[in-house]
Amino acid sequence: MTDTAPLPHALPSSRTWSGIHPSAQPAAEERAARWIPDQVRDDGRDVGDRLHAPSSTVPAPLDVDPIDPDAAWAAFVRRDRGCDGRFVVTVSSTRIYCRPSCAARRPRREHVGFLADGAAARAAGYRACRRCLPDDVARDAAAVTRALTLLDGAERPPSLADLAAAVGYAPSHFQRLFTRATGLSPAAYARDHRAVRAAATLRAEGSVTDAIYAAGYAAPSRFYADAAALGMAPAAWARGGAGETIAWCVLPAPAGTLLVAQTARGLCHVALDESPAALATLLPAATLVRADAQATARAARWVATAAAVPLDPALPAAQRCALLLAAVRLAAR
Repeated sequence: MTDTAPLPHALPSSRTWSGIHPSAQPAAEERAARWIPDQVRDDGRDVGDRLHAPSSTVPAPLDVDPIDPDAAWAAFVRRDRGCDGRFVVTVSSTRIYCRPSCAARRPRREHVGFLADGAAARAAGYRACRRCLPDDVARDAAAVTRALTLLDGAERPPSLADLAAAVGYAPSHFQRLFTRATGLSPAAYARDHRAVRAAATLRAEGSVTDAIYAAGYAAPSRFYADAAALGMAPAAWARGGAGETIAWCVLPAPAGTLLVAQTARGLCHVALDESPAALATLLPAATLVRADAQATARAARWVATAAAVPLDPALPAAQRCALLLAAVRLAAR
């Protein structure tokens, strides 16, 4: 039972990159990564305190699987952060290699080449740019991955200072790093995770009071502010959606399909690769109906907004999926 509607801005499929450079050996290691577009400009004057501002323009994916010099050059010119970690840019006149998003002035085209990674560039005699620090791409992604894991497992959301210290970054720098990689601030992600946990606890406990404290809320007021994401009163959710009419539809998403369910109040449930039968199990007392054109269009707008949020392609697939769902819930508020 699926009702699939077109999605205006679904993320493109994964691409495979291999190194191509005049001075490199052809045995450069092939690397695979999901294309998740992002465009960032950066003044780059202070490496430890850079400010990144996402562009409103979502660039088109590169059209070929191996590194195409023209497509890679276009990504380099527009400082496409979505390509960071997928290849490095070498400059023969200075013998350095950079991230595609490096803020430095662009060299002449004939001096530029492209390799799979920093190891290949170093083997070819290049040194890392001290401005964009291309070898830190993997370290940054590992820090964000670790932070997401810590937030998922925390009974109460840690402070930004504690979270940044746990992954080895200064708080202000890590705030920007995390937001750039996930599309959400650490605090916003923690609030969404806590609200999801509260919804699950509410169904298991059947008591609003028990769910509030089991989910880690210090006070009921914060819980009721987050309860808007339920699409119904918390007591109705605890009773399996009793008295509620829920309209559902299934939409395409970057990692599969999304089941999107909503009430007259708004979004009440979103899940990847889930059937309407699962929704009936979650909320057995509710009346489930297929969404009409208006409700489907509303759901498609939420999903399109979420799919346009730039995510670091180096993050594990499971975390990217969780971030997509969080972005849908945020878009629906």
